[in-house]
Amino acid sequence: MARRALGPATLEVVRAVEAVATGPVLVACSGGPDSLALAAAAGIVAARSGLGVRAAVVDHGLQPGSDAVAAAVAHTLAGLGLEVVVLPVVVDRTGTGIEAAARGARYAALSAAAAPDELVLLGHTLDDQAETVLLGLARGSGTRSLAGMPTRRDGFVRPLLGVRAETTRAACTEMKAASTRPARLASRPSERARLVRASVSCAWAWLRAARAEASWAWAGR
Repeated sequence: MARRALGPATLEVVRAVEAVATGPVLVACSGGPDSLALAAAAGIVAARSGLGVRAAVVDHGLQPGSDAVAAAVAHTLAGLGLEVVVLPVVVDRTGTGIEAAARGARYAALSAAAAPDELVLLGHTLDDQAETVLLGLARGSGTRSLAGMPTRRDGFVRPLLGVRAETTRAACTEMKAASTRPARLASRPSERARLVRASVSCAWAWLRAARAEASWAWAGR
């Protein structure tokens, strides 16, 4: 049977998954277009190569009805032919920040759910990378901020750090995968919300140029 032709955005995401998926993977999915496109693309890779693919939805329990939202995301993923696990977590609200606490609880749950031979795939895109760098610079981290998020660390892999968010949205449209965008901005501190609303298109271009300049400067030492 001939392979179904993929749209250009879907093909870009699929190739990003193929570049890192050398074994079984567990795809973390929030229901937003980035992680949903990642999960759907991983499913396509699995169908082509026989790669083991599962999806995980973390229910942080921070909003009323979060369990129903997680169940809806799981239903969408199951409709894509993926095996899905929902991971309820308890987020410590007494620490230094709710977002950091939620991230820590989420990563711990994903790490525990992953089989020893599974990589955990995260849906961060080039836009998220630009945001991370901008936040670091705004907080005075200096040139250390240029490193951004690592592509791979401790069993977690971010295949889409070279892919724009507009591409993941287009991929969802091409694959007819209906995303449920997480309500993230409303809970973010005002500093982050202001930066998120800034033009990421300019930010990611600046990021690439700044990294290149830093590399040249280092090479010239």
